[in-house]
Amino acid sequence: MDNNLVSNTDIFTIKTVDQIKELWSKTYNNSGKPDWSHIIPYYANDVEFKDSIQYIKGIEDFTAMTERLSTRSNDLKMRVVNATKEGDIIFVEWEMTIIFKKRPSSIMYGASRLTLNEAGKIVFQRDYYDLWGDIFDNIPRFNKMYRKFMHSKFG
Repeated sequence: MDNNLVSNTDIFTIKTVDQIKELWSKTYNNSGKPDWSHIIPYYANDVEFKDSIQYIKGIEDFTAMTERLSTRSNDLKMRVVNATKEGDIIFVEWEMTIIFKKRPSSIMYGASRLTLNEAGKIVFQRDYYDLWGDIFDNIPRFNKMYRKFMHSKFG
């Protein structure tokens, strides 16, 4: 673990946007399975996580979710496009490339809002992304049908 990521008292706290960029870029390694073990200590025990498909409360369930994602994918890469911090809120814009077993790779575009508690740990994470659109865009022929359907129903 890099010394600049840990406070002098060895308590894992988030202090800067650069720290988030560094942690998240290491979360999804360049080859092999993703690994969140280095970032889990930066989450509060009572963390809440919400995205378009699930709501999770507690570090045990959050850790289990990261392990499920790791076993479902052959490879996962994260590129932090932009990040900003104001007060106890951090916004991270990202591109995630995921290769599922026996499927073509898919790039998902999204953003996360992280809320820090008074101790500097992530207590709430809300992820925003278009799961099905980004996955369907990578399926030949089906991608055009899906986008046409979405345009006809939702504008």
